[in-house]
Amino acid sequence: MYMPPAPIPVSIVTGFLGAGKSTLLNRLLQDPALSDAAVIINEFGEVGIDHLLVQGSSDSIIELSNGCLCCTVRGELIDTLADLLDRIQTEKVKPVSRVIIETTGLADPVPVLLAIMAHPAIAMAFRIDGVVTLVDALTGADTLARHDEAVRQAAVADRLVTTKTDLAASADRDDLVRTLERLNPMAEIIDVADAPASGPALLVTGLFDPARKAPSVGEWLAAEDHQHSHHHHHDVNRHGEHIRAFALTAGRVASPAAIEAFQHRLAAEYGDNLLRLKGVVALSGDDRPLVVHGVRDMVYPPSRLAAQSGAENQQTRLVVITRDLPETVVRELFETYLDRPGIDRPDRAALDDNPLSAFGFKA
Repeated sequence: MYMPPAPIPVSIVTGFLGAGKSTLLNRLLQDPALSDAAVIINEFGEVGIDHLLVQGSSDSIIELSNGCLCCTVRGELIDTLADLLDRIQTEKVKPVSRVIIETTGLADPVPVLLAIMAHPAIAMAFRIDGVVTLVDALTGADTLARHDEAVRQAAVADRLVTTKTDLAASADRDDLVRTLERLNPMAEIIDVADAPASGPALLVTGLFDPARKAPSVGEWLAAEDHQHSHHHHHDVNRHGEHIRAFALTAGRVASPAAIEAFQHRLAAEYGDNLLRLKGVVALSGDDRPLVVHGVRDMVYPPSRLAAQSGAENQQTRLVVITRDLPETVVRELFETYLDRPGIDRPDRAALDDNPLSAFGFKA
């Protein structure tokens, strides 16, 4: 008697902008137990870089960059899972032990869950094996107070992982944990530095069951099942009326000092409106790009990627996500710092062919 294969477990890793999702994934993917996992990365905005920040087999990393998973990408996610299943069944790719979906920091996770739970064919082939939500201990309390997406991310979680706790005051950490316990009394709360967060077992939480969540989660699922709750225009660079994502690109940078100065100036003057800055900085005479991160008024120390080759290593790419901050303000500030000495500006002719190739933005 034919027995269909067991559904492939799907882990959803979510958390607001800057919570540390890519950092956690990089750590988990170093474990041999996840060597045959497929990773689906959703980015907000037209220029994707998260696939560069997650280090794993290029064949196993799938990027969705046409919008946030809470809206335009929901159908693309279903198509991607269906295509992955077809490739496995036709032996075009090796079988995978798990699918890990890293959502954009602005994603409402409810539609992501529904995309898998409510689609008959997808639900037969894949099963939700847990939602892991990361919460930044430095900015998490304020983020939860200001952003409904962050509240939903925490409320649907099977596990809540607090990050950057070594940088936060103990009283603030305790307050955040109490807030999370009120939001989601059924979720396990662990520190990212603790042993349970260091291995693949972090992702294994069991079948997602809305009955074990706060009552509001069931209401959200029911509402999403009947009518999509987001009513903003499907601009892949915009989330609601206030949040905007855009890209800053340039050629190789002779010194990272100008980029660092730009980050600090932007954070100091517009930190309250700066949700996230992340990017890859290509350096002249060095094949190891810098990775830069910023959240609100904080600029984190840069780190290095492994040596890169090809066209991607020739370009500096920064993704900026803002709230009620005009794109032109950030663009003009960026150009000001690119005009400082020591910056290798790209050829102006390339700009005419591609407005994103240097300092411009694509609307």
